[in-house]
Amino acid sequence: MLDAIAKGAAAQDELVDLQAEFEASNIDEVMDKLDRELVGLKPIKTRIREIAALLLVDRLRRKFGLTSGAPTLHMNFTGNPGTGKTTVALRMAEILHRLGYVREGHMVAVTRDDLVGQYVGHTAPKTREVIKRAMGGVLFIDEAYYLYKPENERDYGQESIEILLQCMENNRDDLVVILAGYKNKMDRFFDSNPGMRSRIAHHLDFPDYGVSELKSIAEIMLAEQNYRLSEAAAKALEEYLPIRMRLPHFSNARSVRNGLDRARLRQANRLFASRDRALTKTDLITIEESDIRGSRVFAEGKLEGEPETKALTR
Repeated sequence: MLDAIAKGAAAQDELVDLQAEFEASNIDEVMDKLDRELVGLKPIKTRIREIAALLLVDRLRRKFGLTSGAPTLHMNFTGNPGTGKTTVALRMAEILHRLGYVREGHMVAVTRDDLVGQYVGHTAPKTREVIKRAMGGVLFIDEAYYLYKPENERDYGQESIEILLQCMENNRDDLVVILAGYKNKMDRFFDSNPGMRSRIAHHLDFPDYGVSELKSIAEIMLAEQNYRLSEAAAKALEEYLPIRMRLPHFSNARSVRNGLDRARLRQANRLFASRDRALTKTDLITIEESDIRGSRVFAEGKLEGEPETKALTR
């Protein structure tokens, strides 16, 4: 009896090297990757680090037999399009895998169309097939609020929700579900589906980017494709971004990418028009001021009474 007590006391005093555990998990490598991939988003990155710290400590507790039940890891990502939700979900899957909370660490991204059928008996197999593919990793459901359409009595989205709820409860040790969408619509979705709300442990709200952050994102995107902005083009971009942000259908980094694609198109046309002269490498990699200012945003963005549908063509 005394020996057992002595052993228990010794176990209580056993030391654990948290830094060594942290380094062995390679979580920091994932966070560094996230920092390189996404500009800004400090509150989101801080929350991801906090979740990672919680999981790391939980893993150490289990080594001492300090069980407290599997942590609930299902998440809700809210924010406007182009704010990095999908990228963060990918990195979260990697962190969960490195800490041993999911077997494979892959991510399956779906929308309503991948889960809900169009006739009786079609939804359940569709939803279960998606869940089967996602097991061992993360299931990312974008615009999740479209699963629930109470105004349509013949809609089968509720059936998919019920299957997801059951899976989220029974397979917490091998599947993490991340819902994503606009905050106001997700709030209404949770109000209508309290069972879903109760299974979500972490709510992360992704902020819109500011002008300086969007400019940095543009420069990173261009560098990845071996382009650069001339000094005048960089100034033109600083003028372009606030105007574009005020127009309809603005989608943060996605809109920046689309705008740069059009600038590259204008650059190519400009170079082709001057094909009677030899081009240098600098010519090929440089986006000039005219390539940015050629956007309709500069003209149409300042017009009063501009039909919103025109923004779709930009």
